[in-house]
Amino acid sequence: MLTQKGPIGVFDSGYGGLTVLKEVTALLPQYDYIYLGDNARTPYGSRSFETVYHYTLQCVEWFFARGCSLVIVACNTASAKALRTIQQKNLPVIGANKRVLGVIRPSAEVIGSFSKTGHIGIMGTQGTVSSQSYPLEIKKFFPEVKVWQQACPMWVPLIENNEHLNAGADYFVTKYTQQLLAQSAAIDTVLLACTHYPLLFNKIKAALPPHIQVIVQGGIVAKSLQNYLMRHPEMDEKCTKNGSKSFFTTDDSKNFEQQAGLFYGLPIQAMQVEIG
Repeated sequence: MLTQKGPIGVFDSGYGGLTVLKEVTALLPQYDYIYLGDNARTPYGSRSFETVYHYTLQCVEWFFARGCSLVIVACNTASAKALRTIQQKNLPVIGANKRVLGVIRPSAEVIGSFSKTGHIGIMGTQGTVSSQSYPLEIKKFFPEVKVWQQACPMWVPLIENNEHLNAGADYFVTKYTQQLLAQSAAIDTVLLACTHYPLLFNKIKAALPPHIQVIVQGGIVAKSLQNYLMRHPEMDEKCTKNGSKSFFTTDDSKNFEQQAGLFYGLPIQAMQVEIG
């Protein structure tokens, strides 16, 4: 039987997953990639579990229809609210030989090794924080580590409206970092558990005491994917390798192209698609 081959799919509710794709393509440039941003229905962070699951499943099916056997859900909210259900309930029916991976588990597998005090801060959307996915996953790998969470509902709107570098953003960066540190003075490592947040990295770092490490996910997810493909040659075989990248959005493609450069670091061309 011939093995169906296709690109690796990378999905996000908007632009944030481009920060992950940037690191993935830097480490694994030989593969073909399709990126989809569900910008027409973003943000996911404040939506219900059922809505996020429904939207994410539709997008996964879109990738499968385009020949992808491996999809990376590069969105913390979708990983928290939809990934496990899709893996357990839907994949056996719609793609038993396909795989959908997220960003929470790879981060949880390594984040404990960064901390000396065993106190880790998680900064994410309200949806990610309320799901309790990070404390639950981190406990599996680092049971002794204490996890403190802080929702940052204003950060994504600031970034997506290109206000993140302005002075007005400083207020909300200071507000949320202080709220996190008020939970534990022993925190020495902060994970940015939203793929948008690397664009605020310098402001977040400046707002925290200098001894606190700030960890972004892109590099972690890229190394995890590299390791996964090495451990699963049968999946690697299904991924085409021409070094191509295609970008799609469910909203206006020109707007997407203008914003996407902030996250990906390079100009892109995108096509608009309808989903749902």
